[in-house]
Amino acid sequence: MSDISARTEPGFDPEMAGQLAECDGGGAVIGTRYAGREDFAGRLTGEYVDHGDPPWRWYLMTKLTLKPASYTATSVWCEKGNLFLSEKNA
Repeated sequence: MSDISARTEPGFDPEMAGQLAECDGGGAVIGTRYAGREDFAGRLTGEYVDHGDPPWRWYLMTKLTLKPASYTATSVWCEKGNLFLSEKNA
């Protein structure tokens, strides 16, 4: 039997494309049982992936203007509930 929670559905939201945004997220702090929070800011591409059942929507952010010093990637996936559009978009 397949695992429904592992299903992903990619898509594109033109209303989110080009929007300036901030998001926070976190992961495990290595060597502990704790998680940390990290802040990101950049521009949304409009690309998203719905993951799981019920689906959680993750948006792709690029052109990062804020990221942790140790974060070497040029993009990040942000969960919709942790995504905040900039007032500069208005």
